[in-house]
Amino acid sequence: MPKKRHQTKYSKPQSTAPASLSSTGSNNNESRSVNQLLESLRRVGINNGPHRSSPLAVHPTVPPVIRNILQLPETPAPRPRRPVRRDASGRRLPPGPAAPRSWVSPSAPVWRRRSRKGQTAAFALRPLPCDYDYLPAKGSLMDMALRRMASDWEFQKEYCQQYLYDLPTHMRMPLVRYVTLYHRDGVCISDLRAILLPPPPDPEDQEEVTVEEEDPSSVNENFTHLDLTGSCGRSLTLRELSDLLSRPPPEAAELPDSWDAADEKAGPATPAAVSVPRQLLPKLTHLSLAVDPDTPASSISWRHLLTFASQHQNLTHLSLAFWPEPNLTPNAKFSSVVSDDGRIVQYGGTGAYSHTLDDDWSEAVMILSRLSRSLYELEYLDLTGCASWSPALWTREDHDAVDWVRHWGKMTTVLLCPGYELPDDGDSVGEVIDYRKLLNHRRMLERHVRSARAGQGRIFTVESNTKVPEWYVAE
Repeated sequence: MPKKRHQTKYSKPQSTAPASLSSTGSNNNESRSVNQLLESLRRVGINNGPHRSSPLAVHPTVPPVIRNILQLPETPAPRPRRPVRRDASGRRLPPGPAAPRSWVSPSAPVWRRRSRKGQTAAFALRPLPCDYDYLPAKGSLMDMALRRMASDWEFQKEYCQQYLYDLPTHMRMPLVRYVTLYHRDGVCISDLRAILLPPPPDPEDQEEVTVEEEDPSSVNENFTHLDLTGSCGRSLTLRELSDLLSRPPPEAAELPDSWDAADEKAGPATPAAVSVPRQLLPKLTHLSLAVDPDTPASSISWRHLLTFASQHQNLTHLSLAFWPEPNLTPNAKFSSVVSDDGRIVQYGGTGAYSHTLDDDWSEAVMILSRLSRSLYELEYLDLTGCASWSPALWTREDHDAVDWVRHWGKMTTVLLCPGYELPDDGDSVGEVIDYRKLLNHRRMLERHVRSARAGQGRIFTVESNTKVPEWYVAE
């Protein structure tokens, strides 16, 4: 009885034998089609091991009509593309991850000055001349450390309050500027006290041996630059600054009851010396009091500036960028009183139409004249954004005017510009005329000072950091 032969079925495809071991291998390869050869290669790849990557699945595409006749499955849809990233202005950003915030953030705060039509133009204040001498190099270790310290100033001021005063002067001067620029609230009076004055004694660490501390005036003797850009009128007032820098005098010694009663060893008694208020920064020469353009005029006091100038007459570089028009009573600009005979009299020295209709610059000329008599060492004056009241610099009102020969005879540079830039398109005729008038103030001031000096003294120039339009032609 013949034996039954059962053909075994393998769950895995059988690997093809090499052509050298089979006598009929060459004949089979010649008779195989291309699809059969590809199928055999796939089997060989599967049997070689699981670590080898399988070939990518290729989905052939056919026309829709033929696909419906052959009842083929639909071709899978392509993978969706990533959404296109765009910036705030709508421009397409380059592919890849977004740049870190530290790369795209500006190195210095950019203030915006609004024009009359509500249009804004970016405008950044530049530091005073010679400020780059004490500032650390950009990208250096000190630059990164001070910038990080200023951005986290609230914690650093509390944690390092015992060490800020002991820092070298060449580190404390840029620290004030970095806190002004990179701290969200600017510099306040407590920040200046922490940097310029010794910390209060700790009651827990009282030692028996007391060491006399050095006078802060001698410690801050080489402190020559003080940058308070954007802080004046916002987080700091000039009265607070004056009280800090001009400290009260030390207590005078008690006078003896009798001039004849004197110690034999000490000699005859002498009256107590009259003490003068000592300056905390005796060699301060560079001061920046530039204000934010959005700061209200009522928070800026010219009266306090005149008091401060009388106490610091050794200033050589001063910045009053974006200061309002000189006025001792800014809150009374729109106020008036009625006299006994029934006439309406302006309450303050400057009214709402004093400069535009009446062409009255008497109060502004008086204030600037007093300022020039106090700051007679001034060599550089930054008046960015002050072109609207610049006629007070050359106007004479009743024997009162700014003396550019004696009082400000050392002045060599005045930075004067409108403080904003007109856009390239959409300018009205009135906007262009007013802007041209402000630009002409530079030439008028330069001519006035040069004619007053009559070729003698120092060379005087009026600079501007605003881009001059192409249509502007000096008159």
